[in-house]
Amino acid sequence: MRERDLVGRAGRFIVEGEVTLRVMLSARARFGLESVLLAPERLAGLVDALARLPGDVPVYTATKPVMSAITGFPIHRGVLGVGLRGAEVPGGLNADLPPAPASALVVGLVGLTNHDNVGGLFRNAAAFGADAVLLDAGTCDPLYRKAIRVSAGAALIVPFLRLADVDAILAFAERHALEPLALSPGGAETLAALAPPARTLLLLGSEGPGLPPDLMMRLRTLRIPMAPDFDSLNVATAGAIALHHLARTG
Repeated sequence: MRERDLVGRAGRFIVEGEVTLRVMLSARARFGLESVLLAPERLAGLVDALARLPGDVPVYTATKPVMSAITGFPIHRGVLGVGLRGAEVPGGLNADLPPAPASALVVGLVGLTNHDNVGGLFRNAAAFGADAVLLDAGTCDPLYRKAIRVSAGAALIVPFLRLADVDAILAFAERHALEPLALSPGGAETLAALAPPARTLLLLGSEGPGLPPDLMMRLRTLRIPMAPDFDSLNVATAGAIALHHLARTG
């Protein structure tokens, strides 16, 4: 079964590996499990975590050759789970985002089509205490198997909301009194000189084209100064630096 077909099958997604399965079984997870499939030798090491499963969620075991035949590629970790997205929460992120004037930090992803970068940015968002992540329609799915794995399970616990486009993201920011900040190598202000706003939306664009020029003209823009013979960072790395500066994690 191709992974993209899972979305049309009641919104299922795949969790792979012990780290992400343990996150999925923790109290912080925002999604439920439909079933778990393990190599027999992995069962004993996961008994404690599996004890938190509801009684109606089955746990299957199969040897790695059988698992590989099912999935169509070699399974090395021997740990798989089928997650369920569930219905969209009414009101979007209203229940997750602290209301003004309390401090808040939200990450906005615009046109990010690389699953490694999306997964890395979710991991950064969790590490620096971001309240939520907003995604435009062009950004890839944070619940794609590889994105979940790269995020170290953060995509399963950080609230996120997909919106139609960057204008919808900015409208969200206005409704929730978030100050939009656009990060780009061509930003007008240096990140280090910025006094972090109490309520911030950090916008990040794809590597290569970055954020659209017309958007940059409308917003307050930031840059991370670099050596004169180099002009950019990986977007996940740049996002981590910016979130470290903006975060109020003490």
